[in-house]
Amino acid sequence: MFATPSRRYMPVLAIGALLGAPIRAIAALLGAPVLAIAALLCAPAVAIAQPATAAAQPAPAAAPPAQTSPVRDRVVLAIGAHAGDMELTTGAVLVKAKAQGARVVLLHLTLGEGGNPRLSPADYGAQKRREAEAVAAALGAEVLFGPYRDGEIPDTDEARRYVADVIRQVKPTLVLTHWRESLHKDHIATHRLVTDAVLLATLAGVVTTHPPHRGVSVWFAENWEDAPRFSPYIYVDVSDAFDTWRKAVAQYEFVGGTISSFPYLQYYTGLAAMRGALARKAHAVAFDIDSYGKRRVIGEIP
Repeated sequence: MFATPSRRYMPVLAIGALLGAPIRAIAALLGAPVLAIAALLCAPAVAIAQPATAAAQPAPAAAPPAQTSPVRDRVVLAIGAHAGDMELTTGAVLVKAKAQGARVVLLHLTLGEGGNPRLSPADYGAQKRREAEAVAAALGAEVLFGPYRDGEIPDTDEARRYVADVIRQVKPTLVLTHWRESLHKDHIATHRLVTDAVLLATLAGVVTTHPPHRGVSVWFAENWEDAPRFSPYIYVDVSDAFDTWRKAVAQYEFVGGTISSFPYLQYYTGLAAMRGALARKAHAVAFDIDSYGKRRVIGEIP
């Protein structure tokens, strides 16, 4: 039994009555199917008029929005033989990665302090360090400096363990470094150290300051000194990062052409435009990868 409706429900009951009578009349003319429709249409009005017999229950809370993968988990570590190597070859990619929310880090194994014939290695090394810090800041990157001297990067297990520990410390998801062949022995040594260190960093039996880290991809940068058998495989569109990169690397004196006769800025600007044309973009940066990674698996024949 329902209690007698209170005064506040009377208008709603009246609406139900007004709606119900015409529909029942139509149902009498058209038959049973309309009776079912009439019942459905009348029910809400009557239901609204019925007083609740229990306290109203609160509406269920809305489901929280779907969580996306945290961008902060992406870390790009660029490891170069000399300050300036990775900024010239991968700097635009670092700018793009930073803009997309990744952490970006530069490791210079040496300062490249032997590259200015007019200054002592100590003086030019101090200059290169200042320039490297300024360029890293302009790219949005952190910067680390290795313990080695220009032209003397050791191809040793100790050096591999040093690089492996930096990888464990930084925890990159992507490492960028030199291609395997080069005119410069430091570039070749860096390639060998880095590719071995990525493996060593995963092994619990290799004890360093930091715990093991795995899950790292490795891309090899395009450098004019590392051209033999380099084959572009990955093209990164850097059109939106190009101007920032160009202004940043120009802070290195050697890039401007006043120390070396090689036109670094002109070369890498032109290279980005050429790779961009091949990728159908304004500017692009190309990378190679190890041959074992160059496979495409498909399930259906096109």
